[in-house]
Amino acid sequence: MSAPRDGHAPRGNPPIRKTLGQHFLNDRRILQRIVDALELTGSETVIEIGPGRGSLTELLLPAARRLILIEYDRALAAKLRERYATASSVTVIEADVLTVNLRDVAGGPFRLVGNVPYYITTPILFHALERPRPDRAVYLVQREVAERIVAAPGSDDYGALSANVQGVANAKLLFRVAPGSFLPPPKVESAAIRIDPRTDPVVQPEEEEGFRRFVRDAFGMRRKQMRRVLREVLSIDAERAGALLEAAHIDAAARPETLSPEDFARVVRAAGLAIRDS
Repeated sequence: MSAPRDGHAPRGNPPIRKTLGQHFLNDRRILQRIVDALELTGSETVIEIGPGRGSLTELLLPAARRLILIEYDRALAAKLRERYATASSVTVIEADVLTVNLRDVAGGPFRLVGNVPYYITTPILFHALERPRPDRAVYLVQREVAERIVAAPGSDDYGALSANVQGVANAKLLFRVAPGSFLPPPKVESAAIRIDPRTDPVVQPEEEEGFRRFVRDAFGMRRKQMRRVLREVLSIDAERAGALLEAAHIDAAARPETLSPEDFARVVRAAGLAIRDS
C-alpha cells in the first residue's frame, strides 16, 4: 500500500527520523523491479537492510523461503515484529547492520537487498563484501554512488569504491529512481544497483584486506604518479618503488585513477601487501 504524499506518516506509523536519513520508497512499480532483480526462486534466504515500514518486505515475503529484516529504528522494528508475528519465515533483528554478521544470521547462502541510507552507503557496501559474501545484492543508493561503483578506469567517477567493488564483484546499474518515489522525497536522484560476486576475483581471500587498504591509500593521491604513491604508502625509496612497479608491469608514471582492479592486485602482490596474522 502506498503511503500518502502529503509529508505526514500514515496512521500508526512512527514519525520519520531525518537524523537516520529515512526516505521510504513507496512506488510499488519500483519496489517490484527491485524484487525482480534478485531473481528469487522461492528457495532463498533474503536479508533486507532497513525495511522501514515494510513496503519492500511485503513483496519479498511470498518470493523468499526465509526473510531476515535488519532495522535500526526501534519503533519501526517493533512495528515489523507486530506485523509479522505469525509469519514463521520472518525474523526481525533490531540492530545496526554494521554490527551484524550477515552470514551467521542467514545460516548459509543468502541474498541481500535494501534501500541504503545515503550517509552510510559505503560502509554498508564494504561490510557486505566481506567474506562470505551474499550470492547477490541489490541496493537502492544515491545515483552518484551507483555511478562511481560501475565507473571504468580513467573516467571521472572511477575511484577507490569502484576498484574495491569491481575487484571482487560484478556491478551493474539497473535503473534510476526519481525523488518523487520516496516519502519524504530526497534532494538527489537514486539508482538501483546489482552486485554479484566474481567467480574470478582479482585477489585471494588473504589478500583482500591489503588490497582494500592499498587502493584506498592510493586514491588519496589519485593525481600523483604511482612511483610517488608507492614511496609514500610503503615508505620506500624511488628505486625500490620502481622495481616493484616493474615487477607488477605497471608504468611508474601512471596515476591511480587509470589502474584497473587487476593492475592494483598485481601491485599488492608484488609489494607483499596481503594481510598477515600478527
